[in-house]
Amino acid sequence: MKREALIKLQNVKKVYNPESKEASVLALKGISLTITRGEFVAIMGASGSGKSTVMNILGCLDSPTEGEYYLEDKEVNALSKNELAEIRNKKIGFVFQSFNLLSRTSTFENVKLPLLYNYPKLKESEITTRVINALELVGLRNRKEHFPNQLSGGEQQRVAIARALVNNPSLILADEPTGNLDSKRSKEIMTIFNDLNDSGITIVLVTHENDIAGYARRIIEMRDGVIIKDFKN
Repeated sequence: MKREALIKLQNVKKVYNPESKEASVLALKGISLTITRGEFVAIMGASGSGKSTVMNILGCLDSPTEGEYYLEDKEVNALSKNELAEIRNKKIGFVFQSFNLLSRTSTFENVKLPLLYNYPKLKESEITTRVINALELVGLRNRKEHFPNQLSGGEQQRVAIARALVNNPSLILADEPTGNLDSKRSKEIMTIFNDLNDSGITIVLVTHENDIAGYARRIIEMRDGVIIKDFKN
């Protein structure tokens, strides 16, 4: 059975500082890429390869200078700022290297945060159910009252994953999610991503580490703003 395309990039180019000949940087040189629903994709490349630029475009944090980006068959370039904000909140879950947790806020409240921006607003009982379910998925229900400084790095990243999951997104984007973790904690985090992907969630991961990319089912390698390899793992 053919899977539905979740993401389509068509000849996407990105130029930073295009108005200045001296300072302009061609970060992406015409990327075309399709990712189907349910895939687990790792994007690899050295610093300056363009992988983070691709991630920012996929996450609706940046827009192409040229080319088209479709998410669930919607042309993202044509959307308003409010529509983009809604997509970032409801369709995409973000996981970053630095966890990005609020330090004076409990695990429960950190995970709850994306739900506060939902419209129409959810009932408190629905919010609680969603947060607890997300914490269950990452094995942290018993840590819901703990603050970030009471958690290990691996536990903090699991909170960040729960926060990314709480709105039931179509897509999880993970940018170097094990970059601040030792090998044991990295393995735990990647096992969670594997389990989430097995449950049907689409995951796109940016990494420069071969062993981390090895968890993905498909690996895309970039260099100097172009895709040089794209293969099933």
